[in-house]
Amino acid sequence: MRVAAGFFLAIFSASVLAQVGDLERGATVFQSYCTRCHIPIEIEARLRNDWYGHTGAELLQRISTTMPGENAGTLSPQQYLDVTAFVLAIGKVAMPAITITAETLGALTLVADAQSQVATTASYPWQALNGDVQSTRYSPLDQITADNAASLQVAWRFSMDNFGPTTEGANVTTPLMVNGTLFTTAGVTRDIVALDPATGQMLWLWRAQEGERFDKAPRKGSGKGLAFWSDGNQDVVFTVTPGYYLVALNAKTGLPVENFGAGGWVDLQEGLRLGPGREDLDIGLSFPPLVVDDVIVVGASHALGTRPISESNVKGDIRGYDARSGELLWTFHTIPQGNDFGSETWLGDSARYTGNAGVWAPMSADPELGLVYLPVETATSDYYGGARPGDNLFANSLVAIDYRTGERRWHFQLIHHDIWDWDNPSAPILADLPDGRKVVVQLTKQAMAYVFDRATGEPVWDIVETPVPQSDIPGEWTSPTQPIPSKPAPYDRQGFTEADLINYTPELLAKAKAEIAPFRMSELFTPPSLAEATDGTEGTLHLPHATGGANWEGGAYDPETGILYVPSRTALTILGLVPGGDNSSVDYIQGLRGGLDVEGLPIMTPPYGRITAIDLQSGDHLWWIPNADTPANIANHPLLAGVELPRTGIPNRSGILLTKTLLFSGEGPGGKPLLRVHDKATGNTLAEVALPNSQSGTPATYMYNGKQYIVLAVSGGGSSELVALALPGQ
Repeated sequence: MRVAAGFFLAIFSASVLAQVGDLERGATVFQSYCTRCHIPIEIEARLRNDWYGHTGAELLQRISTTMPGENAGTLSPQQYLDVTAFVLAIGKVAMPAITITAETLGALTLVADAQSQVATTASYPWQALNGDVQSTRYSPLDQITADNAASLQVAWRFSMDNFGPTTEGANVTTPLMVNGTLFTTAGVTRDIVALDPATGQMLWLWRAQEGERFDKAPRKGSGKGLAFWSDGNQDVVFTVTPGYYLVALNAKTGLPVENFGAGGWVDLQEGLRLGPGREDLDIGLSFPPLVVDDVIVVGASHALGTRPISESNVKGDIRGYDARSGELLWTFHTIPQGNDFGSETWLGDSARYTGNAGVWAPMSADPELGLVYLPVETATSDYYGGARPGDNLFANSLVAIDYRTGERRWHFQLIHHDIWDWDNPSAPILADLPDGRKVVVQLTKQAMAYVFDRATGEPVWDIVETPVPQSDIPGEWTSPTQPIPSKPAPYDRQGFTEADLINYTPELLAKAKAEIAPFRMSELFTPPSLAEATDGTEGTLHLPHATGGANWEGGAYDPETGILYVPSRTALTILGLVPGGDNSSVDYIQGLRGGLDVEGLPIMTPPYGRITAIDLQSGDHLWWIPNADTPANIANHPLLAGVELPRTGIPNRSGILLTKTLLFSGEGPGGKPLLRVHDKATGNTLAEVALPNSQSGTPATYMYNGKQYIVLAVSGGGSSELVALALPGQ
């Protein structure tokens, strides 16, 4: 093999031998051409098991002559050199601080060294909303460890307060770091900003300036983030604006890409079913699109559907666009039309006029299988479905489609005929298990994790169609059964009875019973009831809440251990429906009323939020912890004087991040201004790192110039900023 490597080097021209491998360019090549079959953690294992003792030149030869798998040898010599440098870096092989060229690779022998790190110039990206297209929220970076995490300190801060016509009180973005630049959204108008990842210095700014389209937009605000794409020649940042345009920006300059769409813009309102001519057009998107190879997949979101104007609305179809030209490639109809598959699940004429059923949550992809996974939301009218009788495919379904054609490969409907607003809220997590199985996990608001073989859609554990209570609201249609997974167990509480009431003292319990007396209790999938029911009740008490369980922040998956980490919230909601009347053509809509409490105390026992670790190989829960300390207003409440409380957590949505060594979690908007560092094996808190304000966006991590950073949006007091943490002296 060494002879072959020498011959390979000999045929390289002098100009190629002089080229220098670049880690950041290599990361882009890896993302563009390699991630359909490989992930970084697998590369590290392959180098460790198969390549120690061989030279860097041999590795360059193998990559250059066999990759990409379907078009071996088609990349440029520079691209092969860049991706080889990147592979060496993520493999953590021991190597001297040399400049990587085709010539110096011949003198580099790969040897094992558990203590070695990538060279001091190394960078490692965070290149998608959830870290990668598999949505694992995992990074193999390990510079920050259990031993030094308590030393984390603020490296830089970037204020979001002066973006947009008004200050955004809570920025929820997750920034990207690719090719030595950090990209983020800012402000209510969703401006795009490029920053120096080491200092936070602004490099460029782009503003949409949408005028009336912004004024009418249902989903204003910074949004959840951006998408990045590169073909090796140009780097592009994609955003969906509040006014529902898909925009392509040159990642180097921030200028629109002129040959994409109309001068960098594609109007996503064009071609909508039931969209043209509507005065109440309420479609938009707060999440970035998903980019797979050279295809951009764009979702759809609508205004809140608790009190819709009409049972008819614009349909939330999912569309694929060419990443180079902006040309529409395909459309997937989330509500079937004509006699398409699934149309039989819409009784009467309801498929024609019903809308929504978009994908407002982030999507995920398996490039090797050629699939994008769509977590589809509820159809029009969140709490009453009498105008859309039937199971209502593909609403509330996980749908796997071919990302090049938009054709459905498989689907599973998680809720038949949703009337609880339990739409799919988070990115499907694509987990490569240590035993070799490849699965997809859909987390839900109703606190269940549905696990499927991601190629076939077959459930990993039985999902049982279980009889559920039926509605007594006039005109409603309810499914007789709902699909309940046998494993894993629910990661939060489901249903609400007197056994859930706060009961630390007889006085508290009596007050709580008096509060709930006018309402019906529930089990999971008990339908909503009327605010003025014939039995004298005023609605039904439901748990989980319509905002989770799990929500858009999603979970995180560790590919080394096969453990899934899920943050969830525990909050009660009252579903008491009233006639639509003058407010809506829908027969019944959600009534307006507040929650329940006992003199300011939550009416139920804690915990009020948690983080759960689940072994995806066995389906068993390993541990759970409250997501926060007991708030002062609870701990110091007069009615709890003398009561020894457990750690309660808070009914908030924590954003989490997983690295090779640690689990990080914030407390969410309004929580304590800190980032907790946890032992992944036990959940024990190892450190609490002070933040300028409460975590509001999900955290990300990257390495730049040899230093690992954790970056996240924080908000409070009507102000938002981006904060980067790092170890001192690195």
